[in-house]
Amino acid sequence: MKLKNSTSLPAAWLIVALAGISQLSETVYAPSLPTIARALHTSAGMVEYTLTIYFLGFALGTLFFGKVSDHFGRKPCILLGLLIFVFGCVGCYYSQSITGLMSSRLLQSFGASIGSVLAQAVVRDSFHGSALGKMYALVGISLSIFPIIGPMMSTFIAEHFGWAATFLLLALSGFVLIVSVALTLNETHQRENHGSVSLLDVAWRLLRDKKVMALGFVVAGANGIFFSYFAEGSFYLMTLLKLSPENYGVTFIFLAAGTFFGGMLARKLHDTHTSQRIMVYGLKIIFAGTLFFSTVILLNVFVPLSRGVLIVVTVVSQMSLMFGICMAMTNALALALVDYKWCVGTASGLFSFFYYIGTSLFTFGMGSLHNGTLFPMPFYFLAISLLMLLVQRVVLPEALPQK
Repeated sequence: MKLKNSTSLPAAWLIVALAGISQLSETVYAPSLPTIARALHTSAGMVEYTLTIYFLGFALGTLFFGKVSDHFGRKPCILLGLLIFVFGCVGCYYSQSITGLMSSRLLQSFGASIGSVLAQAVVRDSFHGSALGKMYALVGISLSIFPIIGPMMSTFIAEHFGWAATFLLLALSGFVLIVSVALTLNETHQRENHGSVSLLDVAWRLLRDKKVMALGFVVAGANGIFFSYFAEGSFYLMTLLKLSPENYGVTFIFLAAGTFFGGMLARKLHDTHTSQRIMVYGLKIIFAGTLFFSTVILLNVFVPLSRGVLIVVTVVSQMSLMFGICMAMTNALALALVDYKWCVGTASGLFSFFYYIGTSLFTFGMGSLHNGTLFPMPFYFLAISLLMLLVQRVVLPEALPQK
């Protein structure tokens, strides 16, 4: 991999961990959502909105840290964000009401946002060309694997120690990362590039850039499907299809497999394909998966299927979606800001802000559509996948810059 400055080579494991911690904290408590609703005496929809709140805080954090890191550098901002994240996790642990949990999740996500915007900024500082695409494929695996590992892990923790204990584990993970960053991460943003970058100027440039906005929509849509499943899936499989919590946790092994192989295929395809072509492959796979899921659920109205068949269809469909999402999202991220190297921290923050606001809206839509039936999730996902394909075909028909 070619580096702009070999002395600032970031360790791949640290970038993966930084990107992963923010994703892990998004979904780690997903299997406990029904339990949390009962414990905090609130509705399923309100508990699902804690994920929407998370993305709102995440969006605000990316905007703040992206801008500030262009002036003060990546490393000090990463350390500050991780410290805020730890405080937010502790707040979640002690929450006794849905309001308290939402407030703490907002703080937690604000700090966790450094795992997205600054991990990406560090990668963009250090790699370019095909190396950038390959590094994003590696980061993409963590972006998709960590949210899946979380529910698997928290199923065991919640059963033995209670749902709040998962947040103590996140706080400990954040502390370990603070020590690791302090000891091993070199500053990747060159001092001569530290300066005043107009936030409004960069925002206006991005908003007028149809390519960037279209790629942002693709990322938001992929994230919207991905995280809406974590918000709705526990109710869908455990409440409606009567899957046990233990078996629900096992289903994430299959989702992790889909994500892993999607990331590995994307990484391999970079040897012979452009990032845009790989992204389009991913979007088509997402559409095929949502179409299959919706068709089977519709067929169930006329030819009732067994609970076991519906569980298998749900898991297989989500496995295919995770495969396609990993391919589409990581390449959209790699393509989006190739023309903004001069302000990559600020641009990364603004771009992340745009697509996390979109992600927040998509997850809010899922929570609003929750009605205790099997229909909202598959057809909502189908609608999002169609919109992503439409945006790609209308706004991005021409070849984007290679890799």
